[in-house]
Amino acid sequence: MSTPARTPLEGVDLLLADLDGVVYAGQNAIPFAIESINAAATTRTVGYITNNASRTATSVAEHLTGLGLKVAPNDVVTSPQAAVRLLGDVVPAGATVLVIGGEGLTSEVVRAGFVPTDSAEQSPAAVIQGFHPSVGWTHLAEASFALHTGIPWIATNTDWTIPVGRGIAPGNGTLVSAVHTAVGRLPVVAGKPEVAIFTEATTRFGGTSALFLGDRLDTDILGANRAGIPSVLVLTGIDRAKQVISADPDSRPTYILDDLRQLHEPYPQTIEEADAAGARTFTVGDAVVSLTGNVITIRAHGPRPVDLLRAGCAAVWGSGRAIYGLEVPPALYS
Repeated sequence: MSTPARTPLEGVDLLLADLDGVVYAGQNAIPFAIESINAAATTRTVGYITNNASRTATSVAEHLTGLGLKVAPNDVVTSPQAAVRLLGDVVPAGATVLVIGGEGLTSEVVRAGFVPTDSAEQSPAAVIQGFHPSVGWTHLAEASFALHTGIPWIATNTDWTIPVGRGIAPGNGTLVSAVHTAVGRLPVVAGKPEVAIFTEATTRFGGTSALFLGDRLDTDILGANRAGIPSVLVLTGIDRAKQVISADPDSRPTYILDDLRQLHEPYPQTIEEADAAGARTFTVGDAVVSLTGNVITIRAHGPRPVDLLRAGCAAVWGSGRAIYGLEVPPALYS
């Protein structure tokens, strides 16, 4: 007898959510996100984790409250907060720090007791870098001038892209890469996929059984896996079917959801069977996918595309091969 399906939220006492691509895109809420998170918040703690360094926790909380969530500034964990915690480990209290970024980063530097500067000529003890739309060549050049002296360099995050209202735009990773090219070394990174920001969150909120919601594999899911936290990939942001089905073992989510309504729905089990000839079938709901040698075949599409994707992921991931070593029908990821 099969075990009854559980919702992803069952047993969870701390729900941690990424923001861009999960809760909102630009200024607008993603469909079904607000009501789904509000429903979850009636019986568990909810915290928000963002790599976005351009805004303060207060401004993020105000934005979320305006969308219909009940959020205080302390409910928001930002990559600048995690970066400043790392900064305290490498420079003395009260040190002058070259800040490349906006108010979201500068305010945390000041709150921690450091003295911000925008000039390498002020002999900063470290460089801390985060995204802001106003960052340009002049700022990156100052970082380069300062880093050539060998001082510590901390980046809030290295996301290559960010989802905004008009689409996908370059992220902080592109700016960090420009400085890296000039100075020939890499920064210490505070935000996802590094563990520091997850440690900041679990220390602040407590809880014994956390679940993390994210929209991208290379930061959200990889980071949660590194931190030992079960994860949800929600297909409303950066990564979609094509990316998740080809995810490497370190970046595979615990759950795959179309949208956050499915947090509250039973998550179907994956049933794996093998025949005498060695063919393996993977069934999720009414979707069935088989693996024979290196060939993936759709046996039944079923009525729900997300179940077909889940079955396809089970087949590809269960093959033990990289996706380029398999024959995969485009219908699984298109």
